[in-house]
Amino acid sequence: MADPDKGIAAGGKIRVDKWLWYSRTVKSRTLAQGLIKAGKVRVNNSRISSPSRMVEVDDVLTITLARQIRILKIVDVGTRRGPAPEAQMLYEDLSPPPPKRDAALRPARQAVREEGAGRPTKKERRALSRFRQDAGQEI
Repeated sequence: MADPDKGIAAGGKIRVDKWLWYSRTVKSRTLAQGLIKAGKVRVNNSRISSPSRMVEVDDVLTITLARQIRILKIVDVGTRRGPAPEAQMLYEDLSPPPPKRDAALRPARQAVREEGAGRPTKKERRALSRFRQDAGQEI
């Protein structure tokens, strides 16, 4: 028989929104329900639209989060939302590694300028001010 308080069926099944919360994939069940209703969760390659969909061991979830796609294979349904190491025992992460950043997208390094060319940098202006103060000149 199903346990209505836990959301876990007798056959080792659990609501997908509750499992996402147990596995710490999302911060709250409300966020999990929003992801599911927005069509950003797939179970075994079929899009789901109901947070009450039951999932079980060996189901594969494909979840589209902010800037990444996570592919999680359910290893255990879990019984509570425990600490992170316990939550990581609930799934096997099949997600591909993130793509390498292109060198063109990296921030540019600061340009090097020759001594005495152009305006002084802030560091050079401060050194010049300290020099003038030590020499007794007003700024």
